[in-house]
Amino acid sequence: MADEAGTYIDLFAGCGGLSLGLVNAGWKGVFAIEKSKDAFATLKHNLVDRGHYAWPSWLPQQEHGIEELLSKHKSELKALSGSVDLIAGGPPCQGFSPAGRRNPDDPRNKMAEHYVEVVKLVKPKYLLLENVKGFNSPFEKEKGKGAIPYSQIVKQRLESLGYRVFFEVIKSSQWGVPQLRPRFILIAIREDIFQEAPIDPFEELHRSRPDFLQRKGLSSTKPITVREAISDLEHKGKTLVDATDSPIKGFKQVSYKQPKHLNNYLALMRDGVSEVDSPCGLRIPRHSEVVVERFKRILKECPKGTSLSKERREAYGTKKHALTPLDGESPSATVTTLPDDILHYSEPRILTVREMARLQSFPDYYAFKGPYTTGGALRKQSCPKYTQVGNAVPPLLGEALGTMLQAIAR
Repeated sequence: MADEAGTYIDLFAGCGGLSLGLVNAGWKGVFAIEKSKDAFATLKHNLVDRGHYAWPSWLPQQEHGIEELLSKHKSELKALSGSVDLIAGGPPCQGFSPAGRRNPDDPRNKMAEHYVEVVKLVKPKYLLLENVKGFNSPFEKEKGKGAIPYSQIVKQRLESLGYRVFFEVIKSSQWGVPQLRPRFILIAIREDIFQEAPIDPFEELHRSRPDFLQRKGLSSTKPITVREAISDLEHKGKTLVDATDSPIKGFKQVSYKQPKHLNNYLALMRDGVSEVDSPCGLRIPRHSEVVVERFKRILKECPKGTSLSKERREAYGTKKHALTPLDGESPSATVTTLPDDILHYSEPRILTVREMARLQSFPDYYAFKGPYTTGGALRKQSCPKYTQVGNAVPPLLGEALGTMLQAIAR
Protein backbone atom coordinates (compact mmCIF):
# COMPACT_ATOMS: atom_id res chain seq x y z
CA MET A 1 0.00 0.00 0.00
CA ALA A 2 2.97 2.31 0.26
CA ASP A 3 3.04 3.14 -3.43
CA GLU A 4 -0.62 2.86 -4.39
CA ALA A 5 -4.07 3.52 -3.01
CA GLY A 6 -5.43 0.90 -0.66
CA THR A 7 -8.56 -0.91 -1.83
CA TYR A 8 -11.78 -1.23 0.13
CA ILE A 9 -15.24 -2.79 0.02
CA ASP A 10 -18.09 -0.82 1.58
CA LEU A 11 -20.86 -2.99 3.06
CA PHE A 12 -24.16 -1.34 4.07
CA ALA A 13 -22.87 1.68 2.16
CA GLY A 14 -26.00 3.82 2.35
CA CYS A 15 -25.76 6.97 0.26
CA GLY A 16 -21.96 6.91 0.44
CA GLY A 17 -20.90 9.03 3.43
CA LEU A 18 -18.21 6.61 4.61
CA SER A 19 -17.11 5.86 1.05
CA LEU A 20 -16.74 9.57 0.31
CA GLY A 21 -14.56 9.94 3.39
CA LEU A 22 -12.38 6.98 2.39
CA VAL A 23 -12.03 8.27 -1.18
CA ASN A 24 -10.98 11.68 0.13
CA ALA A 25 -8.40 9.92 2.30
CA GLY A 26 -6.90 8.26 -0.77
CA TRP A 27 -8.63 4.86 -0.81
CA LYS A 28 -9.95 3.18 -3.98
CA GLY A 29 -13.26 1.34 -3.90
CA VAL A 30 -13.73 -2.20 -5.21
CA PHE A 31 -17.51 -2.30 -4.85
CA ALA A 32 -20.25 -1.19 -2.47
CA ILE A 33 -23.27 -3.09 -1.19
CA GLU A 34 -26.46 -1.17 -0.44
CA LYS A 35 -29.98 -2.61 -0.41
CA SER A 36 -31.93 0.61 -0.97
CA LYS A 37 -32.48 1.60 -4.59
CA ASP A 38 -32.56 5.33 -3.79
CA ALA A 39 -29.50 5.30 -1.52
CA PHE A 40 -27.53 3.29 -4.07
CA ALA A 41 -28.57 5.74 -6.81
CA THR A 42 -27.04 8.54 -4.72
CA LEU A 43 -23.81 6.60 -4.17
CA LYS A 44 -23.57 5.62 -7.83
CA HIS A 45 -24.12 9.17 -9.07
CA ASN A 46 -21.55 10.75 -6.76
CA LEU A 47 -18.89 8.05 -6.49
CA VAL A 48 -19.23 5.12 -8.89
CA ASP A 49 -19.93 7.28 -11.96
CA ARG A 50 -16.98 9.52 -11.04
CA GLY A 51 -14.55 6.61 -11.22
CA HIS A 52 -13.92 6.06 -7.53
CA TYR A 53 -14.64 2.31 -7.78
CA ALA A 54 -12.91 -0.39 -9.82
CA TRP A 55 -16.21 -2.26 -10.04
CA PRO A 56 -15.93 -6.01 -10.84
CA SER A 57 -17.71 -7.36 -13.91
CA TRP A 58 -19.41 -10.14 -11.95
CA LEU A 59 -21.44 -7.71 -9.81
CA PRO A 60 -24.11 -5.52 -11.48
CA GLN A 61 -23.88 -1.84 -10.59
CA GLN A 62 -27.18 -1.75 -8.76
CA GLU A 63 -28.65 -2.12 -5.30
CA HIS A 64 -27.91 -5.41 -3.51
CA GLY A 65 -28.61 -6.82 -0.08
CA ILE A 66 -25.71 -8.48 1.70
CA GLU A 67 -27.73 -11.72 1.85
CA GLU A 68 -27.89 -11.68 -1.96
CA LEU A 69 -24.14 -11.02 -2.17
CA LEU A 70 -23.42 -14.03 0.03
CA SER A 71 -25.89 -16.37 -1.65
CA LYS A 72 -24.97 -15.56 -5.27
CA HIS A 73 -21.31 -14.51 -5.19
CA LYS A 74 -19.56 -16.55 -2.50
CA SER A 75 -17.01 -17.94 -4.97
CA GLU A 76 -16.17 -14.47 -6.29
CA LEU A 77 -15.70 -13.23 -2.73
CA LYS A 78 -13.36 -16.13 -1.98
CA ALA A 79 -11.37 -15.24 -5.08
CA LEU A 80 -10.76 -11.78 -3.59
CA SER A 81 -9.10 -13.30 -0.52
CA GLY A 82 -5.91 -11.45 0.33
CA SER A 83 -6.30 -8.82 -2.41
CA VAL A 84 -8.53 -6.34 -0.56
CA ASP A 85 -6.98 -4.05 2.05
CA LEU A 86 -10.09 -2.94 3.92
CA ILE A 87 -13.69 -3.91 4.52
CA ALA A 88 -15.71 -0.98 5.86
CA GLY A 89 -19.35 -0.56 6.71
CA GLY A 90 -22.05 0.36 9.14
CA PRO A 91 -24.58 -2.45 9.63
CA PRO A 92 -28.16 -1.20 10.20
CA CYS A 93 -28.34 0.13 13.73
CA GLN A 94 -32.06 0.48 14.52
CA GLY A 95 -32.04 -2.48 16.89
CA PHE A 96 -29.26 -0.91 18.96
CA SER A 97 -30.26 2.76 18.84
CA PRO A 98 -31.54 4.52 21.97
CA ALA A 99 -33.70 6.57 19.59
CA GLY A 100 -35.61 3.36 18.79
CA ARG A 101 -36.87 0.43 20.82
CA ARG A 102 -33.50 -1.37 21.22
CA ASN A 103 -34.97 -4.74 20.33
CA PRO A 104 -32.43 -7.59 20.63
CA ASP A 105 -34.57 -9.67 18.27
CA ASP A 106 -34.62 -7.03 15.52
CA PRO A 107 -33.62 -8.94 12.35
CA ARG A 108 -31.45 -6.00 11.31
CA ASN A 109 -29.08 -6.93 14.14
CA LYS A 110 -28.16 -10.02 12.11
CA MET A 111 -26.54 -7.79 9.50
CA ALA A 112 -23.42 -7.55 11.66
CA GLU A 113 -23.14 -11.33 11.41
CA HIS A 114 -23.31 -11.12 7.62
CA TYR A 115 -20.53 -8.52 7.79
CA VAL A 116 -18.40 -11.05 9.69
CA GLU A 117 -19.21 -13.75 7.11
CA VAL A 118 -17.91 -11.54 4.28
CA VAL A 119 -14.78 -10.85 6.33
CA LYS A 120 -14.23 -14.60 6.69
CA LEU A 121 -14.32 -15.02 2.89
CA VAL A 122 -12.30 -11.97 1.82
CA LYS A 123 -9.76 -11.82 4.69
CA PRO A 124 -8.82 -8.13 4.30
CA LYS A 125 -5.91 -6.57 6.17
CA TYR A 126 -8.09 -4.08 8.03
CA LEU A 127 -11.70 -3.71 9.15
CA LEU A 128 -13.70 -0.59 9.92
CA LEU A 129 -17.18 -0.89 11.44
CA GLU A 130 -19.35 2.07 12.46
CA ASN A 131 -22.51 1.98 14.53
CA VAL A 132 -24.52 3.86 17.15
CA LYS A 133 -23.03 3.97 20.64
CA GLY A 134 -25.79 1.57 21.79
CA PHE A 135 -23.93 -1.15 19.89
CA ASN A 136 -21.61 -1.16 22.90
CA SER A 137 -24.37 -1.46 25.54
CA PRO A 138 -26.40 -4.49 26.71
CA PHE A 139 -30.10 -4.47 25.87
CA GLU A 140 -32.31 -3.33 28.75
CA LYS A 141 -34.39 -6.53 28.71
CA GLU A 142 -31.24 -8.63 29.05
CA LYS A 143 -29.44 -6.66 31.78
CA GLY A 144 -28.81 -8.60 34.95
CA LYS A 145 -28.62 -11.91 33.10
CA GLY A 146 -24.93 -11.82 32.37
CA ALA A 147 -25.63 -10.21 29.01
CA ILE A 148 -22.78 -8.61 27.12
CA PRO A 149 -22.95 -5.84 24.52
CA TYR A 150 -23.30 -6.97 20.91
CA SER A 151 -19.95 -5.30 20.26
CA GLN A 152 -18.28 -7.98 22.41
CA ILE A 153 -19.95 -10.75 20.42
CA VAL A 154 -18.66 -9.26 17.17
CA LYS A 155 -15.22 -8.76 18.72
CA GLN A 156 -15.00 -12.41 19.75
CA ARG A 157 -16.03 -13.59 16.29
CA LEU A 158 -13.48 -11.38 14.58
CA GLU A 159 -10.76 -12.53 16.98
CA SER A 160 -11.60 -16.13 16.10
CA LEU A 161 -10.96 -15.21 12.45
CA GLY A 162 -7.50 -13.92 13.31
CA TYR A 163 -7.98 -10.19 13.89
CA ARG A 164 -6.74 -7.88 16.64
CA VAL A 165 -9.81 -5.80 17.55
CA PHE A 166 -10.04 -2.27 18.97
CA PHE A 167 -13.10 -0.11 19.53
CA GLU A 168 -14.10 3.20 21.03
CA VAL A 169 -17.06 5.60 21.13
CA ILE A 170 -16.01 8.93 19.66
CA LYS A 171 -17.82 12.22 19.05
CA SER A 172 -18.09 13.31 15.43
CA SER A 173 -17.75 16.95 16.51
CA GLN A 174 -14.11 16.29 17.36
CA TRP A 175 -13.38 15.73 13.67
CA GLY A 176 -14.84 18.90 12.17
CA VAL A 177 -18.44 17.69 11.93
CA PRO A 178 -20.87 20.37 13.24
CA GLN A 179 -22.81 17.72 15.12
CA LEU A 180 -22.17 15.83 18.36
CA ARG A 181 -23.14 12.41 16.93
CA PRO A 182 -21.32 9.97 19.23
CA ARG A 183 -20.49 6.82 17.29
CA PHE A 184 -19.17 3.36 18.05
CA ILE A 185 -16.12 2.71 15.89
CA LEU A 186 -14.50 -0.72 15.60
CA ILE A 187 -11.13 -1.12 13.88
CA ALA A 188 -9.53 -4.52 13.42
CA ILE A 189 -6.10 -5.45 12.09
CA ARG A 190 -5.33 -8.90 10.70
CA GLU A 191 -3.05 -10.61 13.19
CA ASP A 192 -0.12 -11.14 10.80
CA ILE A 193 -0.17 -7.43 9.91
CA PHE A 194 -0.44 -6.44 13.57
CA GLN A 195 2.50 -8.61 14.58
CA GLU A 196 4.70 -6.91 11.98
CA ALA A 197 3.88 -3.45 13.37
CA PRO A 198 1.90 -3.47 16.64
CA ILE A 199 -0.12 -0.26 16.98
CA ASP A 200 -3.27 0.99 18.69
CA PRO A 201 -5.25 2.62 15.85
CA PHE A 202 -7.16 4.88 18.22
CA GLU A 203 -3.95 6.25 19.69
CA GLU A 204 -2.90 7.08 16.13
CA LEU A 205 -6.32 8.56 15.39
CA HIS A 206 -6.23 10.95 18.35
CA ARG A 207 -2.57 11.79 17.82
CA SER A 208 -3.24 12.79 14.20
CA ARG A 209 -6.36 14.82 14.98
CA PRO A 210 -4.75 18.31 15.10
CA ASP A 211 -2.91 17.75 11.80
CA PHE A 212 -6.05 16.42 10.11
CA LEU A 213 -8.14 19.41 11.15
CA GLN A 214 -5.38 21.86 10.25
CA ARG A 215 -5.22 20.42 6.71
CA LYS A 216 -8.96 20.98 6.48
CA GLY A 217 -8.61 24.56 7.68
CA LEU A 218 -10.58 23.78 10.84
CA SER A 219 -9.88 24.45 14.49
CA SER A 220 -8.78 21.63 16.79
CA THR A 221 -9.87 23.52 19.91
CA LYS A 222 -13.30 24.90 18.97
CA PRO A 223 -16.01 22.73 17.38
CA ILE A 224 -17.90 23.89 14.30
CA THR A 225 -21.26 25.39 15.23
CA VAL A 226 -24.62 25.02 13.55
CA ARG A 227 -24.58 28.69 12.53
CA GLU A 228 -21.17 28.33 10.91
CA ALA A 229 -22.47 25.34 8.95
CA ILE A 230 -25.83 26.57 7.65
CA SER A 231 -26.16 30.35 8.18
CA ASP A 232 -25.87 31.00 4.42
CA LEU A 233 -29.02 28.89 3.93
CA GLU A 234 -31.28 30.98 6.17
CA HIS A 235 -34.53 32.09 4.53
CA LYS A 236 -34.97 35.49 6.17
CA GLY A 237 -34.51 38.32 3.67
CA LYS A 238 -33.93 35.88 0.77
CA THR A 239 -35.80 35.49 -2.49
CA LEU A 240 -37.82 32.28 -2.72
CA VAL A 241 -38.27 30.46 -6.03
CA ASP A 242 -39.92 27.23 -7.13
CA ALA A 243 -38.01 24.16 -5.92
CA THR A 244 -35.80 22.87 -8.69
CA ASP A 245 -35.40 19.22 -7.63
CA SER A 246 -38.93 18.36 -6.50
CA PRO A 247 -41.39 16.60 -8.82
CA ILE A 248 -44.22 17.79 -6.58
CA LYS A 249 -45.38 21.30 -7.49
CA GLY A 250 -45.91 24.04 -4.95
CA PHE A 251 -42.67 23.77 -2.98
CA LYS A 252 -40.27 26.69 -2.71
CA GLN A 253 -36.55 27.03 -2.07
CA VAL A 254 -34.07 29.81 -1.41
CA SER A 255 -32.51 31.45 -4.46
CA TYR A 256 -28.99 30.69 -3.31
CA LYS A 257 -26.19 33.25 -3.48
CA GLN A 258 -22.80 32.34 -2.11
CA PRO A 259 -21.61 34.80 0.56
CA LYS A 260 -18.69 37.02 -0.39
CA HIS A 261 -16.79 35.88 2.67
CA LEU A 262 -16.93 32.19 3.58
CA ASN A 263 -15.93 30.89 6.98
CA ASN A 264 -13.51 27.96 6.90
CA TYR A 265 -16.20 25.30 7.20
CA LEU A 266 -18.33 26.80 4.42
CA ALA A 267 -15.24 27.08 2.23
CA LEU A 268 -14.71 23.35 2.74
CA MET A 269 -18.34 22.54 1.94
CA ARG A 270 -18.34 24.78 -1.14
CA ASP A 271 -15.06 23.38 -2.48
CA GLY A 272 -15.66 21.76 -5.85
CA VAL A 273 -18.54 24.02 -6.87
CA SER A 274 -18.47 27.46 -8.47
CA GLU A 275 -19.72 30.59 -6.74
CA VAL A 276 -22.90 30.57 -8.82
CA ASP A 277 -23.69 26.88 -8.31
CA SER A 278 -26.65 26.29 -6.02
CA PRO A 279 -26.65 23.06 -4.00
CA CYS A 280 -29.56 20.66 -4.39
CA GLY A 281 -31.81 19.70 -1.49
CA LEU A 282 -33.02 23.22 -0.71
CA ARG A 283 -36.75 22.44 -0.86
CA ILE A 284 -38.48 24.15 2.06
CA PRO A 285 -40.81 21.94 4.11
CA ARG A 286 -44.43 23.10 4.20
CA HIS A 287 -45.84 23.60 7.70
CA SER A 288 -49.39 24.48 8.66
CA GLU A 289 -50.01 27.78 10.43
CA VAL A 290 -50.65 25.86 13.66
CA VAL A 291 -47.26 24.15 13.43
CA VAL A 292 -45.45 27.39 12.56
CA GLU A 293 -46.97 29.10 15.60
CA ARG A 294 -45.96 26.15 17.77
CA PHE A 295 -42.40 26.34 16.48
CA LYS A 296 -42.29 30.09 17.13
CA ARG A 297 -43.30 29.51 20.75
CA ILE A 298 -40.72 26.77 21.19
CA LEU A 299 -37.93 28.96 19.78
CA LYS A 300 -38.99 31.82 22.06
CA GLU A 301 -39.68 29.90 25.26
CA CYS A 302 -37.41 26.84 25.31
CA PRO A 303 -33.66 26.45 25.87
CA LYS A 304 -31.72 25.88 22.66
CA GLY A 305 -29.77 22.70 22.07
CA THR A 306 -31.83 20.69 24.58
CA SER A 307 -34.49 18.14 23.75
CA LEU A 308 -37.91 19.17 24.99
CA SER A 309 -39.14 17.32 28.06
CA LYS A 310 -42.24 15.15 27.86
CA GLU A 311 -44.14 17.81 29.80
CA ARG A 312 -43.14 20.57 27.38
CA ARG A 313 -44.04 18.44 24.36
CA GLU A 314 -47.44 17.75 25.83
CA ALA A 315 -47.92 21.43 26.65
CA TYR A 316 -47.20 22.36 23.01
CA GLY A 317 -49.52 19.66 21.72
CA THR A 318 -46.95 17.58 19.90
CA LYS A 319 -46.76 13.79 19.98
CA LYS A 320 -43.12 13.77 18.88
CA HIS A 321 -40.87 11.38 20.81
CA ALA A 322 -37.99 13.85 20.51
CA LEU A 323 -37.83 17.50 19.52
CA THR A 324 -34.78 19.74 19.86
CA PRO A 325 -34.51 23.43 18.89
CA LEU A 326 -30.94 23.87 17.67
CA ASP A 327 -28.45 26.16 19.35
CA GLY A 328 -26.74 28.15 16.61
CA GLU A 329 -23.60 28.61 18.71
CA SER A 330 -22.97 24.91 19.36
CA PRO A 331 -22.71 21.71 17.34
CA SER A 332 -26.04 20.17 16.41
CA ALA A 333 -27.87 17.43 18.20
CA THR A 334 -27.56 14.11 16.37
CA VAL A 335 -29.23 14.26 12.97
CA THR A 336 -31.69 11.37 12.61
CA THR A 337 -33.78 9.95 9.78
CA LEU A 338 -36.77 11.94 11.05
CA PRO A 339 -36.41 15.54 9.85
CA ASP A 340 -38.89 16.90 12.38
CA ASP A 341 -36.74 15.80 15.33
CA ILE A 342 -34.88 19.13 15.22
CA LEU A 343 -35.87 22.75 14.63
CA HIS A 344 -33.87 25.51 12.98
CA TYR A 345 -32.11 27.75 15.52
CA SER A 346 -33.81 30.99 14.42
CA GLU A 347 -36.61 30.16 11.96
CA PRO A 348 -39.87 28.33 12.83
CA ARG A 349 -39.28 25.30 10.62
CA ILE A 350 -37.44 22.02 10.36
CA LEU A 351 -34.29 21.81 8.27
CA THR A 352 -33.94 21.28 4.55
CA VAL A 353 -32.12 18.22 3.21
CA ARG A 354 -29.12 20.39 2.35
CA GLU A 355 -28.96 21.85 5.86
CA MET A 356 -28.98 18.35 7.31
CA ALA A 357 -26.30 17.34 4.79
CA ARG A 358 -24.16 20.30 5.90
CA LEU A 359 -24.49 19.16 9.52
CA GLN A 360 -23.30 15.74 8.36
CA SER A 361 -20.34 17.36 6.47
CA PHE A 362 -21.47 16.40 2.95
CA PRO A 363 -20.02 18.90 0.46
CA ASP A 364 -22.44 20.96 -1.62
CA TYR A 365 -21.66 19.11 -4.85
CA TYR A 366 -22.97 15.87 -3.37
CA ALA A 367 -26.44 15.31 -4.86
CA PHE A 368 -29.08 13.12 -3.22
CA LYS A 369 -31.39 11.03 -5.39
CA GLY A 370 -34.93 9.78 -4.83
CA PRO A 371 -37.97 11.36 -3.14
CA TYR A 372 -37.68 13.79 -0.24
CA THR A 373 -39.89 11.84 2.14
CA THR A 374 -42.04 8.73 2.12
CA GLY A 375 -44.94 7.91 4.39
CA GLY A 376 -47.38 5.13 5.05
CA ALA A 377 -46.68 1.55 4.04
CA LEU A 378 -43.71 2.54 1.88
CA ARG A 379 -41.75 3.98 4.81
CA LYS A 380 -40.13 0.64 5.73
CA GLN A 381 -39.23 -0.13 2.12
CA SER A 382 -37.91 3.17 0.81
CA CYS A 383 -34.98 5.39 1.70
CA PRO A 384 -35.83 9.01 0.81
CA LYS A 385 -33.36 11.87 0.90
CA TYR A 386 -33.89 12.82 4.53
CA THR A 387 -33.40 9.18 5.57
CA GLN A 388 -30.27 8.81 3.45
CA VAL A 389 -28.68 11.83 5.10
CA GLY A 390 -29.72 10.83 8.62
CA ASN A 391 -28.36 7.30 8.22
CA ALA A 392 -25.01 8.37 6.77
CA VAL A 393 -21.56 8.26 8.31
CA PRO A 394 -20.31 11.90 8.31
CA PRO A 395 -17.77 12.09 5.45
CA LEU A 396 -15.30 14.11 7.55
CA LEU A 397 -15.31 11.43 10.23
CA GLY A 398 -14.88 8.78 7.53
CA GLU A 399 -11.97 10.72 6.06
CA ALA A 400 -10.27 11.04 9.44
CA LEU A 401 -10.59 7.28 9.97
CA GLY A 402 -9.42 6.57 6.42
CA THR A 403 -6.42 8.87 6.81
CA MET A 404 -5.41 7.10 10.01
CA LEU A 405 -5.73 3.69 8.35
CA GLN A 406 -3.59 4.87 5.43
CA ALA A 407 -0.93 5.99 7.90
CA ILE A 408 -0.73 2.72 9.82
CA ALA A 409 -0.79 0.68 6.60
CA ARG A 410 2.37 2.28 5.23
